[in-house]
Amino acid sequence: MAILNVLEFPDPILKKVCKPVTVFDKNLEVFVEDLKDTILSHNYCVGLAAPQTGSLQRIILIDVSRARKPVPGKNLLVLINPEIIEFSDFKIVREGCLSIPDFTANVKRAMKIKVNYQDIKGENKSLETVDFEAHAIQHELDHLDGILFLDRITSPASDLFRRLQR
Repeated sequence: MAILNVLEFPDPILKKVCKPVTVFDKNLEVFVEDLKDTILSHNYCVGLAAPQTGSLQRIILIDVSRARKPVPGKNLLVLINPEIIEFSDFKIVREGCLSIPDFTANVKRAMKIKVNYQDIKGENKSLETVDFEAHAIQHELDHLDGILFLDRITSPASDLFRRLQR
């Protein structure tokens, strides 16, 4: 498979809204494998959205087992056409992004969500999740709507932080 180039802010593709996936075929499977390879090529990467690679499709991958502080018992999730239908337990959390490599920020996220999505075969699924996985899904889902974590901060002076290292 292939490691895809990850677009960085201010690339205008990152601000575009993605279209739903309607064709579930071998091309989609190959693209998802490329997204998996791309995540694996970045240390501690826990999520990736298709538009970060220049593809305006509603696809996200999440794997919180790859975090600096791994979440045990979790595996790679492939969510196609995801939609959050319930959310609760909001908290301010720190997040970063492959597309904004020099900064992290404090962002308000739900710590409990329910998501409807389709799998790689197009079958409808539902997932309830909490804490870091819920946080990561929301971050990646934002990418599908052209929203970056920079758009969610209240005060850049107090909520935006320069990364010490990549």
